[in-house]
This record gives sequence, C-alpha cells and structure tokens, in this order.
Amino acid sequence: MRNSGKRQDYTRRSEPYETAKDGWIWGRHAVLAALANKRRHVIAIHATRNAAREMPEGTEPNMCEPKEIDRLLPGGAVHQGFALHVAALEPEPVQAVADPTHGLVLVLDQITDPHNVGAIMRSAAAFGVRAIVLQDRKSPPLFGTVCKSAVGAAERVSHVRVVNIADTLDTFRKAGRHVIGLAGAAEVELGDALAGPDGKGHGAGLVLVLGSEDKGLRPRVADHCDDLVRIRMSGDIESLNVSNAAAIALFEAAKWKPARP
Repeated sequence: MRNSGKRQDYTRRSEPYETAKDGWIWGRHAVLAALANKRRHVIAIHATRNAAREMPEGTEPNMCEPKEIDRLLPGGAVHQGFALHVAALEPEPVQAVADPTHGLVLVLDQITDPHNVGAIMRSAAAFGVRAIVLQDRKSPPLFGTVCKSAVGAAERVSHVRVVNIADTLDTFRKAGRHVIGLAGAAEVELGDALAGPDGKGHGAGLVLVLGSEDKGLRPRVADHCDDLVRIRMSGDIESLNVSNAAAIALFEAAKWKPARP
C-alpha cells in the first residue's frame, strides 16, 4: 500500500535540471500511470474526493479541495484533482541499451521544452522505442509538464541521461548501431536512409537523433551520425515542430526491424 502519511506542504522547486531529485506530477493520466509504475517512489499523494475514487485499491491520498492542490503546484497546472510528490526515476546506463538487437533508441540533443519532450515520449511509447537518451544539463526532469504532456508515457519508456551526446553516439556506433540524425538541410530523405543500401532496411539497430527546437543538431553531434536525413515536405512549410518530426520519423523507423546476427 502506498500511504501518503501526514499532510505536508512542499515548497515549489527551482533547482537546475541535473540536480532535481524529486518533484510533482499532476493530471489524471500522468498520476495514475505513476502510481502503477513500480519504479516510481511516491513521497506523497494529494487528491480531491472525486479523483481519489479512481486511484488503485489501497492508496490513501491526502484529501484536498482543488484550491489546496493549486497552491502546491506551479501556476496554471491543470491537475484535475490529482497530484503526486515523487522521486526522480532512475535512468538506465548507456551500455544497457547499446546492443543493436534491443530495438530503436531515440536521442534528444538539447531539446529543452517540456511540452515537446513529453509529446516525444508519447510517440516513443506508441512506436516501441527501447529508450530515450537525454543530456544531463539540457533536458527537463521527468516531472510536471513533461509527464502531463506524455499522458503516462514517461512511466513506460526507459530513459538514459548522459553528459556528452556526441561521445554517446560513438558508443552506439561501436556497438554496431546505425545512427541517423534529422537535419532540415540534409540531401538524403528519411525513407531512403532507413531502407539502407539494399532496400531491405538496416540490419543494425537504429539510433534516431533529434536536435533542439531552434538550432537543430549541433555540428559536433551531426558529425557523429552515420547519415543526416530530412523529412520530405512541400515547399510551403520550412520546418516542423520537433515533436511532430519525431512522430513522423518514429512511424517510418518502426517499419524496419533490426535483423539479429
């Protein structure tokens, strides 16, 4: 049984991303997914009476009025009567996801908008991504807006946190993975790169790399990709939001299954 204990009033956190050891999750889908995740350590549970009826049997939340939950969370948080104070999820090590037979890995190069990271996690869960790689100091923690935007997917997709994205791509390539970076100015189209030279798809497990919302892939990260590719679009639109680009790329990548040696 997850018991929230006595009523507590936690201050809002303003720590740097890499030092945030705990935080808040709010919203019905995000909270219920977190409660179902055995890897999530729950510190305190707050809910309105209506919300508490939807929680798992044995859960004992602190009963609150909506305005009381408002005071616990950042301004404008749409909580629907659900709020959790939780510890950060433990990331997996790089070596745990390096094997090319273990499925597609998605790398986010300094994508900082929590709405985008959450939406990308939702697409990653939909298309069976093995893990998402995030940079320690340039990625939001898996709390709050990330979890709300992910609609529960933050609890279902493994993540890896690394110091250096370019060096991590080298690790994947040495393990036998094929690294593809999305870049709007690339000459090769995504579908052609995924098909590989024989048109049957790459045998090695794929790694897809997405760049930041404003500048795209950093030059050193791009240099450590095997291929740079673009998504085919009409000339009417110059670029896509990174979360939309991720969904399209993952849909295409899901058509190709890594061949086992």
